[in-house]
Amino acid sequence: MSCDLLPSDSDLGPHYQGDVLDLINEDFDLLIAHPPCTRLANSGVRWLAERNLWAEMKQAADFYLALRSAPIKMKCIENPIMHKYGRELLGNLPRQVVQPYWFGEETLKATGYELHNLPELKPTKKLTPPRPGTDEHKKWSWVHRCPPGPMRWKIRSLTPNGIALAMADQWGALL
Repeated sequence: MSCDLLPSDSDLGPHYQGDVLDLINEDFDLLIAHPPCTRLANSGVRWLAERNLWAEMKQAADFYLALRSAPIKMKCIENPIMHKYGRELLGNLPRQVVQPYWFGEETLKATGYELHNLPELKPTKKLTPPRPGTDEHKKWSWVHRCPPGPMRWKIRSLTPNGIALAMADQWGALL
């Protein structure tokens, strides 16, 4: 995938389009959640004071806590490398950090998952990443090299197919 490729909604298949909190208390076996991390991520900590985003950070933490406390036995909640304020609100969480190249994707993007009653994902098609500074490394770093624009956030937040397939195969087998 690259910065210019973004699936259309019709490519995503049937999915609920609404507030997850409206149905979080229904009888589900597994939750895989990807909450917005913009206000909790260490990468954006400088904007909290500069743009007075403290209320938005608290709202993001409350949403994250609602997902964590959902009455669903098995949960995976994606989470970023958090700044100290996020860790104060959510705790210093144990998590698994994976790379897309562990699952056959020629992409570099560390992603963290807080797991509840789920085993850590096992790599399925581990590739060897290119050496830093090479053209190939730059190609694999496309997520970090996306130019600014209105869709950058959406492109950077996509779950790589290899990781999604590993979740479906490995955790779906537990159901």
